[in-house]
Order: sequence, then C-alpha cells, then structure tokens
Amino acid sequence: MSSCKSTFTPVDTKPKLGVATGSPSEDPTRNRSLARALQYVTFTRPDITYVVQQVCLFMHDPKIEHMNALKRIIRYIQGTLDYGLHLYPSSTSTLVSYTDADWGGCPDTIWSTSGYCMFLGNNLVSWSAKRQSTLSRSSAEVEYRGVVNVVSESYWLRNILLELYCLIQKATLVYCDNVSVIYRSGNPVQHQRTKHIEMNIHFVREKVARGQVRVCHFLSRYQIADIFTKGLPSVLFEDFRDSLSVQRPPAMTVGVC
Repeated sequence: MSSCKSTFTPVDTKPKLGVATGSPSEDPTRNRSLARALQYVTFTRPDITYVVQQVCLFMHDPKIEHMNALKRIIRYIQGTLDYGLHLYPSSTSTLVSYTDADWGGCPDTIWSTSGYCMFLGNNLVSWSAKRQSTLSRSSAEVEYRGVVNVVSESYWLRNILLELYCLIQKATLVYCDNVSVIYRSGNPVQHQRTKHIEMNIHFVREKVARGQVRVCHFLSRYQIADIFTKGLPSVLFEDFRDSLSVQRPPAMTVGVC
C-alpha cells in the first residue's frame, strides 16, 4: 500500500466495529501482525490511538471489515508520514487533562469507551483510549469513570515528577463536559443512584478536598478528548490533532545545521 490513496481521517463517523459483522478474514495472522505494528506507532501518533484500540478488540476473530479498518489507518498514515508528536520547551508547573466518554458505544456489549489526554505545561505527556469493563446505566456514570481514570493517572504522574524533584504546587485541572460529574466531584452528599460507583466518587472527592485536583466544565465543542472516543469529521479531527501537537516538523532554512 505504499502508493495507496490517502484519507483525511483514520476512521469514519459510522458506528463502532462489532464482533459478528462481516466474513472471516482470509489471513488472520496478517491482521494481528499489522495491529501489533500500529500499536507501536501510537507511541508518537496519539491521533490514531482510538481506531487502533477499536481494531485490537477483535484480533481474536478478525473479519474482513476489521482488515478494511486497518487498511484505512494505513491510508491515513500514508498521507501524514511527516507528522509526529512535538515537544517544546515549556513550564512544568501545571498539569491539565481532558476526559470524555462515549456512552454505550460498543454494539456488542453496550460498554462505553473512555479516553483522556494530559498536558504537562504545553506538552502532551499521557493519553489513553480504552473500553470500560462494566456496563454504565447513565452518561454521568460513564463520564465519572473516565474522570477516575484520568485522576488516577495524574496522581501517578505527580508522584513521578516528585521523584524527579519537579514538584507541582497547583491542582491538576480535569476538564469534563458533563455538569453532573462536576457537581458530584465536590458534593459530599450521597445519593441512591450513585451508590454503585461510591468508591470511585470518594476517590475523586478525596483528591478534590486535598486540593490536588479540580474538575472543571468544558464545552463539548472544544473537548479534545473526543478524538480518543469516537470517529470525528475531518475538520474537527484536524483541529483536535493540532491541539495534541501532532504536526509536521517546522520548516528548516537551507544550509542550517
């Protein structure tokens, strides 16, 4: 596929892939080999993290549809070969994260996909796209589980930075587009409908009470973490990709060493 036609996005906006769709793949070993290779590419290309995660869910029984999804990723990479994750000199005094979840998006299990990205200063340092392992009964619940994941990651990252003598004094900002989640993160009153996620709620509230985390509202239109939970239109995808600092290398002057 070295001369294939490129695409603007690695995945379309259609519903997520399923297990029982399509005919079996002609060469399952090739599917798995390509999926494993693409997992390494996500180390410097967070813009394909979501679709690679989706494809890897079905490597135990790959179908032709899954192979077509892998080929689309290759077509996207073919058109963006010179893109990569850029890191710049920046302050390390702030830790900011964005989290989102796609409620009940899996067509087989009705489980949700949650994703987040975390910035140290202006640089992206951690990101994830993962299908949740339990069924959530509301969008607020699935969003809260996503907040728990990013708060746990930020707590680990703050400890790593502390060992490197880089103490972060300010609270980690967690941006979420669900108002109910923000309310529950600071409200000490328990409700009947939240008792099944009580441990998660207490975990986040403890960090908020200690001043280590602040959960803030963010408009859905600017929620960067959407790129880790669902397929997006090309204009929105490119906008979020730029926000992750996945770009072409800066132009070099001829003759500069």
